[in-house]
Amino acid sequence: MMSSRISRVLTYLILTLGLALALGPLLLMLLNAFKPTPQIITSPLSLPNELDWSNFTRAWSDARLGETMLNSAKVTAMTIVLVLTTASGAAYVLARQKIKRWKSVSAYFLATTTAPIQLFLFPLYFGFARAGWINNPIAVSFIYCAMFSPFAIMLLRTYFIAIPKELEEAASLDGTNQWQLFSRVMLPIVSPGLLTVALIIGLYCWNEFLIASTFLQAKGEMTAVVAFTLLSGQYSSDWGEIMAAAVIIVVPILMLFVLLQRHFIDGMAGGSTKG
Repeated sequence: MMSSRISRVLTYLILTLGLALALGPLLLMLLNAFKPTPQIITSPLSLPNELDWSNFTRAWSDARLGETMLNSAKVTAMTIVLVLTTASGAAYVLARQKIKRWKSVSAYFLATTTAPIQLFLFPLYFGFARAGWINNPIAVSFIYCAMFSPFAIMLLRTYFIAIPKELEEAASLDGTNQWQLFSRVMLPIVSPGLLTVALIIGLYCWNEFLIASTFLQAKGEMTAVVAFTLLSGQYSSDWGEIMAAAVIIVVPILMLFVLLQRHFIDGMAGGSTKG
């Protein structure tokens, strides 16, 4: 009885510590978004003397967040569509067909997932520059698709494996062809996995900096994260404006994650136990 109580107390302490570590930076960012820079420097942990909304108006104007966040949304949406379209088909085939060299295929996916993108940055830039694809959001979404597809295929494959083959055979007996079987039967069943993949990729794309800053350098094609970094000066920075811009950029994706967190957790749990 005593040991279970101690275990429960330790569990709550660990969860509280984890919650503080997760929410601490966000609360600090929100707190300092309403303070002038001198107060942030002298007392970053104190409450603001008054709510200074001018930080948000300057951040919105200087970082052109209306335009740059729309660019981020375009690249994110195109990447999600590309990954879901290609990865769902590949995962279905890999789940339903007997692949003799499956170990080699899975090792290849693992290697591409863990390999740092910096290794391919120069040849990619050289090729894209020769093709005239610099400052092209669609071309950048293809890079993101190549980066995130192995993870998406591996996760979606577990969902397709869990579907009973009898269901597939019954649908075939009813006269459905292969495309109808895939699009009208299989995809609706694995929709939790598709939603999970879309949410994870959306988070990565929205916050991605290296590829976006390398391939989208034009002022009209810049994403919000890249525009955010330009707020920091070489010799001085308006930290109130920077904190306010960070809040504006984080809020949409944070709200989306909060709204879909239940589906996300269910999808991750389902993907980890199936297959």
